[in-house]
Amino acid sequence: MQTSVQGSRTSASGQAAGTLAERVERALQDDFLRRAVQFTTQRLRHNKQQAAAALGQWEAWRERGRQIRAHTVAHLDRYLQQFVENVRRHGGHVHFAADAAEAVHLVVQLACDRGVRLAVKSKSMVSEEVHLNDGLTAAGVRVVETDLGEYIIQLAGEPPSHLIAPAIHKNREQIRDLFCAAGGRGLTTDTPSLAGFARQQLRQLFLTADLGISGCNFAIAETGTVVLFTNEGNGRMVTSLPRTHIVMLGMERLLPTLADLEVMANLLPRSATGQKLTAYMTLLTGPRREGEGDGPEELHVVVLDNGRSNLLGDPAFQDVLHCIRCGACLNVCPVYRQVGGHAYGSVYPGPIGAVLTPLLQPGPETADLPYASSLCGACFEACPVKIPLHDLLVRLRQRNVERGWVKPGERLAWYAFQRTFARPGRYRRVMRLARWAQAGRVQAGELAQAPGPLRGWTASRQAPALAARSFQERWSALAAELRERPAAKEDANDA
Repeated sequence: MQTSVQGSRTSASGQAAGTLAERVERALQDDFLRRAVQFTTQRLRHNKQQAAAALGQWEAWRERGRQIRAHTVAHLDRYLQQFVENVRRHGGHVHFAADAAEAVHLVVQLACDRGVRLAVKSKSMVSEEVHLNDGLTAAGVRVVETDLGEYIIQLAGEPPSHLIAPAIHKNREQIRDLFCAAGGRGLTTDTPSLAGFARQQLRQLFLTADLGISGCNFAIAETGTVVLFTNEGNGRMVTSLPRTHIVMLGMERLLPTLADLEVMANLLPRSATGQKLTAYMTLLTGPRREGEGDGPEELHVVVLDNGRSNLLGDPAFQDVLHCIRCGACLNVCPVYRQVGGHAYGSVYPGPIGAVLTPLLQPGPETADLPYASSLCGACFEACPVKIPLHDLLVRLRQRNVERGWVKPGERLAWYAFQRTFARPGRYRRVMRLARWAQAGRVQAGELAQAPGPLRGWTASRQAPALAARSFQERWSALAAELRERPAAKEDANDA
């Protein structure tokens, strides 16, 4: 039976309605979500540690990865031009998109000009970023995600919740129900049954699709090669069977040479899933040539800017362009592991999303994301190319203040803090008032519930109660006592 897959998907903003605080609160109330995310991220984190140890000299590999990405981004104009020239030399076409709207328009135009009615997609975060499925569906093109995780969440009408595990928040029962609604009969919750249904549905689509759309993990400048890392055979089906193949490429995802790919081929799979090597590493150079048995007749590469060029040359934020989208920072983040990806309200969740989204989509609506972090630095330690995400989060917070994207209550709180600590006498009076306010709220030396707007802090954290006497008060009392002792001793001698 032919499954009916909804081509469009509810956008990230539609899925994650409300403020960041409201989305987080909903996620914290979802016990299954929290258990599922923690279980999977712990497994990925453990696998990564074992794979990194097996490789040996992990820090040296990380440093080499950082150097390659830093050099590439610093000379991006040169390598991008070289890549474009080599793609065209091999018979491919390159299109530049300044923003999401232009990227969607280019792809839709290519599809309509070729009379495309069915498009199959391999996993592509860039296509998620620009909401490509919505644009194609509006133009009458049916779009089907063929990565298993993406296929599941497309049936659910949801955006991905993890960079490499889009359906991390779904259990087997939920997946079975989605597949049954899509035409499955008598499905159980075991992996062979679920995977078998998806395989059966997708095979016919691969053979009949007019257009294949894929992402690009890396683009090699010296050869014009597109590199895909996948763990399912769908990537090769999408890129070889349809007559036309469109690659969605973020402009920063370049490597100078194939020799540099060796480093990334060791770093990316180990950091993402804990594998020594991804199941399928596909290198595509141009469309099908004369005498070749498979491959597309046309290859088009859509190079997306969408705010990336604004970060080039910016010493504060250029490092974020080094990201290779492995998801390792998500797996160690104490915030992401509690709330999952949808709470971030953007395509890119976790620490990298909390930095990247406000930079690509600057505005008050994304200004809260840098605060969804404990600044523990675990993301930096996990990053295979050493992006200092914790530093970037602090710089974004600073930028929010400079641009006035601060809530009135927060601005008032910091003003009161400044006034309080500006004068010792004022500080002592405020501390005495605070000790009075905590009366009846102290349990075992901790503040059980803070008063007023501070209540949110103690709702999820431990806060030590203020001492009955401050250090200065105790020191003054001790000094007075020491002054009295000589006088008392002299009176005793006189007696």
